[in-house]
Amino acid sequence: MKQAAAQHTLPAGFRRDAAAVAIGASAGGVEALLALLPGLPQDYPLPVVVVLHQAQDRDSVLAEVFASRMRLAVRQAADKESLAPGTVYFAPPGYHLLLEKDRSFALSCDAPVHFSRPSIDVLFDSAADALGPGLVAVLLTGANQDGAAGLAHAGSSGGLTVVQDPLQASSPDMPLAAIAARTPDFVLPLQAIRELLSSLVPLQLQ
Repeated sequence: MKQAAAQHTLPAGFRRDAAAVAIGASAGGVEALLALLPGLPQDYPLPVVVVLHQAQDRDSVLAEVFASRMRLAVRQAADKESLAPGTVYFAPPGYHLLLEKDRSFALSCDAPVHFSRPSIDVLFDSAADALGPGLVAVLLTGANQDGAAGLAHAGSSGGLTVVQDPLQASSPDMPLAAIAARTPDFVLPLQAIRELLSSLVPLQLQ
């Protein structure tokens, strides 16, 4: 059965039930996330989990940087912490971040994936297994292939898959790899991705 082509515009009145949003980015990712996340409203109803490639040998200031620019709660994800609505979580440096079936986090020191720890693939794979169609997976700018296989797994598990338009991305390699691995539901510029995130409706999972 032939897969449908990706949509390059967000349909008017778009809405989607979701349990959580997972976002992956690498080179150029801070700028892309700053264009995306601060636009979310204070009453945003979903948890947002972010893996951004960063140096493993230094403390991360991502949570502090984004907390000063956002109306949502922002923090670094902790082992065994449960997802909470209206909260943005950043993966800590030097650890893979996984989402468990009970929708709590697990941190892992397993080997890097695509030279990265945290790895976007690891987050997307575990979140797809935990949430299935309740996952919205978003892959942004980056200079390697991390996230492509995980996004494909999210799509095959029924989740909504979104890729930043490679023509807009500061590093198009990651979006192009994802599109080649499995056609995503949407290929969009950042403004349209922000509109999509704002249109999500909380899904109550059993």
